[in-house]
Amino acid sequence: MRALVLMVMTAGMLAHAQGSAVERFNALPEAEKQALREKLKAFKQLPPEEKQRIKENLSRFKQLPSEDQERVRENLRAFTKLSLEDRQELRGRMGEFRKLDPEQRQELRQRMRGWLKANPEKREQMRENLRKWRSLSQEQRQQLRERARERRR
Repeated sequence: MRALVLMVMTAGMLAHAQGSAVERFNALPEAEKQALREKLKAFKQLPPEEKQRIKENLSRFKQLPSEDQERVRENLRAFTKLSLEDRQELRGRMGEFRKLDPEQRQELRQRMRGWLKANPEKREQMRENLRKWRSLSQEQRQQLRERARERRR
């Protein structure tokens, strides 16, 4: 997930520039050049299967319509604003999702889409809850997490 974030951010920075890759790179401020160098170094250290997965994801991203690409970028911006704990929790849940069989993942996606489509008021309530969550302090979020854990017991 972290590597995908790096690749999408890199693709986003380069997408707005004109000319060859070298020209685009040279046109960047030095701080961005250094950030890209570090991201490339991190990418090169990944296992081959992870690199391949990232390349495939980037290829799929480039094939998306521009409005979907912007939605992905917006989601990425929201993700980077999350606390470290929230990002780790989200990564864990995505890890669980990835462990599902492809058929199970597809079924889960379809059921969620169907539920959201059939329940526009609940979809809006989810969005409102997310807006409220984002406005909470880290301390308030932690208190809510603890209450939720207690209810699950």
